[in-house]
Amino acid sequence: MLLVARYVLPVSQPHIENGAVLVRDGKIEDIGYSTKLKTRYPDEETRDFGLAALMPGFVDLHTHLEYSAMRGLIIDVPYAAWKLHIAEKEQLFTSADWEDSALLGALEAVRSGITTVADITGTGASLRAARAVGLRSIIYREAGSMERFEVDRRLNEAYEDIAAWREEVDPEFTSIGIAPAALYTCHPLVFQRIAEYAADGTPVACHLAGSREEYEFIRFGSSPFSVHSTEQERGYGIDMPPWLATGTSPVRYILNWGLFDAPNVLAIHCVQVDESDIEKLAENDIAVAVCSRCNAQLAMGIAPLSQLIKAGIRVGLGTDSPAATDVTDPLAEMRLSLLLQRALGNRSDFFTAAQMIRLATLGAAEALRIDDKVGSLEVGKNADIIALDLSNSNQAPTHNPNSAIVHTVTQDNVLMTMIGGKILYDGSHLHAVDVQRVFARVEEMRLKLRG
Repeated sequence: MLLVARYVLPVSQPHIENGAVLVRDGKIEDIGYSTKLKTRYPDEETRDFGLAALMPGFVDLHTHLEYSAMRGLIIDVPYAAWKLHIAEKEQLFTSADWEDSALLGALEAVRSGITTVADITGTGASLRAARAVGLRSIIYREAGSMERFEVDRRLNEAYEDIAAWREEVDPEFTSIGIAPAALYTCHPLVFQRIAEYAADGTPVACHLAGSREEYEFIRFGSSPFSVHSTEQERGYGIDMPPWLATGTSPVRYILNWGLFDAPNVLAIHCVQVDESDIEKLAENDIAVAVCSRCNAQLAMGIAPLSQLIKAGIRVGLGTDSPAATDVTDPLAEMRLSLLLQRALGNRSDFFTAAQMIRLATLGAAEALRIDDKVGSLEVGKNADIIALDLSNSNQAPTHNPNSAIVHTVTQDNVLMTMIGGKILYDGSHLHAVDVQRVFARVEEMRLKLRG
C-alpha cells in the first residue's frame, strides 16, 4: 500500500512535502516524494490523505491503561490526596472491571495515534487489552511490599506472572518487564532483588522523584505518606515505625540499593531532582519518561527536560494515568510540555515543535531501546504510521507541519492509525473490539465509583 500526503515526517530526517510511504508485509519498504513513488510502483494500491501529515505513531513512554475508567472522578486535589483517593476507588473494582477499563484505555490510545505503550500494571489487564486491540507494548508487572518478610513472596509471584505472560505474547509486539511499586510502599530490598532479577536485560520501570511528598518522605520521613499515618492505617501498636528517614534524595536512595545496576531501567517523572541526581542518572544510562500534564495536574512540579537532555539522558514523553490526566492524548502532552519548558527556559534552550514530536516518537523509542524497530519512518522499520489532518489546523496555508501538529492538532484530527501495516483506526471506526460493549461497561463502573 502506498500512503500519500501533503507532508511526510520521518522524524529522523527533515519532512518531505508531497511525500509518500510504501508499506509491504508490515514494514516500510520505501519513502520519498509521491510523484517518484507513484511512478516507481504504478500498480500499488494508493491511499491519499490530502492536506495531512504522515508520521510515526506515538510511543507512549508511560501509562496505566487499566485506570482509564477512573478518569475525571478525582479532581482539583494535589498528588498525595489524589493517590489516597485512587487507592480507595481501586477497592471497588472487580477483575472484570480492570479488564474493561484497560480496554477503554487501549481503544483511546489507538484513536489518539499511539502505536506503542509502556504500561505498568498490577493485574495484567493492560497486557490483555493491548493485545486485543493490536497495540505494540512493553508491559511492566508491578510488585513490592514495605514488609521485609513479604518481599520474596511478592516478587516470586511477579516472576511467575512474567514467565506466564511471556508465553502468551508475540515477542515482536510485546515485551514483559518488572516495576517496583512506589518508593514509599517498598522495602529497600525490593530494589536490590529486582536489579538481580533484571540483570539479563529485563526491562525495569520505576516511578522516581515524582513529587515533593515522595521526596520529603524518602529524605525526612515526613509527608502525607508519613510513618505515623502508615502505622494508623495498618494497626501498628509499636513504637518502631516501618520506615526510617534516609537523609538522601529518591534518586540516590535507589542508587544505593542497586536498582541502577540493572542494564535497562526507565525512571518515570524525575521532577524532584538536582544536578547531582541528573549526573547519576546519566552515569548509569537511566532513561526518563516525562509526564508533563500529570505533573502539572497534581502539582508535582515540572521536569527539568533541558538539563536531562543536555546530560545525554534518553528522554521521551508519557501520558501517565488517565485517572489523573482524564484523557490519553499525546498531542496535548506535546503541547503542554512545549509551553511549560519554554516558560521555564531561556533563549539558549528554547524548545521547538520538532523537538517535541521527536520526544513523543523516536526519543521515547530510544528510551525503551526499540528505536531500531519504531519511532521514525525509515526503510526496514515496522509500519507503525499515523495520518493527521491539517486541513482544519487553523494554519492556512500550512507551511510548517511540525508547528501545526504540536500547536493545533487534536485527537479529532487523527485520520488513521496503522500498526505493523494493519489499519486499526480509520478516522471513524476502531477495529477488532466491540467498542459499544466496552463503553456500556465503563458507564456501569463509573456509576459504581461515584457511589
